[in-house]
Amino acid sequence: MADSMVASFWGPVTSTTELCEENYAHSSYIAEFFNTISNVPCILLALIGLVNAFRQGFEKRFSVLHISNMILAIGSMIFHATLQLVLQQSDETPMVWEILLYIRSFLCPVPSSIQVALHWPLPPLRPSDVQVLHTDQRRGCEAACEAGHAWWHVLMGLNSYYANTFLMFCRAQQRGWEPRITHLLGFLPYVKVQKPEKRE
Repeated sequence: MADSMVASFWGPVTSTTELCEENYAHSSYIAEFFNTISNVPCILLALIGLVNAFRQGFEKRFSVLHISNMILAIGSMIFHATLQLVLQQSDETPMVWEILLYIRSFLCPVPSSIQVALHWPLPPLRPSDVQVLHTDQRRGCEAACEAGHAWWHVLMGLNSYYANTFLMFCRAQQRGWEPRITHLLGFLPYVKVQKPEKRE
């Protein structure tokens, strides 16, 4: 951040946004190391959700939500690794698409028995410019916020996963699939359904 001309594989930093993490401190291939690797849990969570959506037979829109989470995390990795202006769109554009996908999912009809959806946390809306974390004028905050945006990635990945899990649970309830929450590795919740047998 202090010097955009640091020798790197990708050339000088050209992005319009830099975070409170020293550029190329750990590798000449990764501009913001922690912001880059913090997207790995997001990809893994989205993959777990995608596999569950396929295995349980949910509609394609749930798979699309999980794939969208993966694309967003991969795009974020690309941007934070390079800090190139052109690749900044690989982080920001998927955010817009993801927001639109969540709006579409929330606009689907929900029966009155599932009105608790109104009290569930909002879908992952990630502002691309939170001033406290994104300014290089506050050098004193570096120790505190160097990993702040990395934690943001991890928490937003969890939020996305939980939002998708909640939507899948609601949809399974709508369809009468008797959903229940079980846990992967004892702590990660996912939806397991019991579909009624088809009558002939």
